Amino acid sequence: MNSNSLLRSAVLLAVAAGIAVSPVQAGAVTHQPPTEGAQFVKLDHAQPVRESARTEVVEFFWYDCSHSQALEQPLQAWAEKHRADVALRRVPAIWQGSPDEGVQRAHARLYYTLERLGLVEQLQTSAFRSIHTDGADLTTEAAATDWAVRHGVDAERFRTAYRSAEVGRSVDDAVVQFVRYGVNELPTVVVQGEYRTSPTKAGGVEAMPEVLDYLVQREQLQKR
Repeated sequence: MNSNSLLRSAVLLAVAAGIAVSPVQAGAVTHQPPTEGAQFVKLDHAQPVRESARTEVVEFFWYDCSHSQALEQPLQAWAEKHRADVALRRVPAIWQGSPDEGVQRAHARLYYTLERLGLVEQLQTSAFRSIHTDGADLTTEAAATDWAVRHGVDAERFRTAYRSAEVGRSVDDAVVQFVRYGVNELPTVVVQGEYRTSPTKAGGVEAMPEVLDYLVQREQLQKR
């Protein structure tokens, strides 16, 4: 068995035994790793993902949620670090039947408009800041368009995307995904359609990237 095979075997055994080990320093125990049922849970029904060498990570968020805002920059930094092995997908949360459903649908339409225009990475943090710090109400087309224009977006391009059938379908699909993934807390992050974590599970928003590191490593090892 060559050295690469020995290294991979050591890491696989460590993961199976519940020991967090760096692939660079196989055999060096660091600390107690995240555990299923504590820092993360397995979905009752695994969701399909695209065949890819990269691991799919899905974040459920809401612009009006302070914990979602707190996760945004750490998650962006985490995703950048894992750009080669992770495909991050965001889904705006819509809790059907809740008193906030109307606001959530409006915020989802804003998000999918930004996504359609390729502006999520550029304006996602600004959307959170405008709502939480500036108290902006971005739940109407007029208000969302004015906000976008202030951030350098062409008004007509924004309106066209905002009103598009594709954005409307994405909003409706977000409702379905919220239920399908069993989301019960915001933010929630699902790894490879199989494992779910959240602030109360991970031990706070700041602890979520470490749990995600573990779950992605686990999934990547299973693919090899």
